[in-house]
Amino acid sequence: MPVIAIVNRKGGSGKSTLATHVAAWLAQQGVSVMLGDVDRQQSTKAWLKRRPPSLPAISPWALDQKNVLKAPPGVTHVVLDTPGGMQGFELARVIMSADAVVVPVCNSLFDRESAAACLAELSALPRVASGRCQLGVVGMRLDARTKGAETLRQWAEAQKLNFLGVLRETQGYVRGLETGSTLFDAAGPTQQADLAQWEPILEWLRPIARLQAPAVAAPVLASKPAAQPSTVQAPRAASLMPAQESLVHGSRLSVFAPGIKTEPDGVVGVDLNRALPGHGGGVVPQFLLRH
Repeated sequence: MPVIAIVNRKGGSGKSTLATHVAAWLAQQGVSVMLGDVDRQQSTKAWLKRRPPSLPAISPWALDQKNVLKAPPGVTHVVLDTPGGMQGFELARVIMSADAVVVPVCNSLFDRESAAACLAELSALPRVASGRCQLGVVGMRLDARTKGAETLRQWAEAQKLNFLGVLRETQGYVRGLETGSTLFDAAGPTQQADLAQWEPILEWLRPIARLQAPAVAAPVLASKPAAQPSTVQAPRAASLMPAQESLVHGSRLSVFAPGIKTEPDGVVGVDLNRALPGHGGGVVPQFLLRH
């Protein structure tokens, strides 16, 4: 089950905009997708409640009898919207279930510095360092034609990060959050410029989500093969289990700390009813994900 997490410590970076759009894009591909908010406030539920029933369905977390959040039966893809300020054990716990992390970054000194610290911590985690969880950076509220977009691109390249592209600031994103819809749900002529900005991001996500690229008709006459778009893609490991599997027997999370429950069939549960040393109970709720 591919899991895509949207992560940035800084609030207001555009995490929810990215998460809702990635979930809606997956739903438009015909897969069963869950959008889960890794936060006790569960803010994405408000967006899901506004989503018109005529649009492709996106599931929320399911709550079991033990008050633990789980992916509903039949879900094949998961998108996680994470809270600001997440670090340490809380961040590692989410990454242990993720196959890809997308980091939205605005172009200001404070945003870049905050993102750099978060990306450095992410890169040090075994699952990311081993290449089993891919990292990508998206510039938010930028016009690709501006100097700000190029500044952010150069910053990402200097840190050897996958810079996936930029998304401009537009009222289409604001209206979508209010109505439970996204640009992918109303792909009319006025959305074409914004959807074009999404294409390099989706191209990076397709192999991670195990989706085929859309078929493109070959030209009738061509003197030479068309040039392929330049993308940066790390090879996918055959196994989705993290590197810690060689160090610990059983759950992928049991290496970190107490307060973690393991169950059969590869299900991992985190019980925050037990206090974790130095974390004061944490801000991330109990959740289960199955690969």
